[in-house]
Amino acid sequence: MQQAHRRPIRQVAYFCEDVRAAARAHHAAFGSGPFFVADNIPLARAVHRGTERLLDHSSAYGQWGDVMVEFVQQNNSGPSPFHDLFPEGSGRHGLHHVALWVDDVDAEIARFAAAGAPCALRAEMNDGFVFAFADTTAMLGHMTELYAPVPSLTGFYAMVAEAAASYDGGELITTIAFS
Repeated sequence: MQQAHRRPIRQVAYFCEDVRAAARAHHAAFGSGPFFVADNIPLARAVHRGTERLLDHSSAYGQWGDVMVEFVQQNNSGPSPFHDLFPEGSGRHGLHHVALWVDDVDAEIARFAAAGAPCALRAEMNDGFVFAFADTTAMLGHMTELYAPVPSLTGFYAMVAEAAASYDGGELITTIAFS
């Protein structure tokens, strides 16, 4: 990629069958968490490979050292950036993406596409928050998620990190809702 800026990985995300089971297993293996689970995350719009599609997904978010870890499951059938890497019905799961904070999501989509990593998904949540997946599988073996560090996002990241810092072994999974 030309003129790349240093952008640390903010999150590592895995596609799985069940976000709660994956969070429990990861916690048992690595001590990550606690986890915050959002079921059926509402999207105002999701465009996958140039086609608007329904994307119903749930995610579990926790802290793994200095990095957020996410487990994501797709709740509906059909094409998606998750099924691009792990075909529907294959039973396969694993590392799906890493996330980066960028100043301008659409400019980064164009920059990644120009470097051979086309946009697999551009989605907008109901509150206007935009995220995208650049298909970096040819160069990295996984996708790269792009989003701007707006206060709602940085506040969420801080909340997850603070919960991990003060975790006393109590409730491992808390259900949350995104509007």
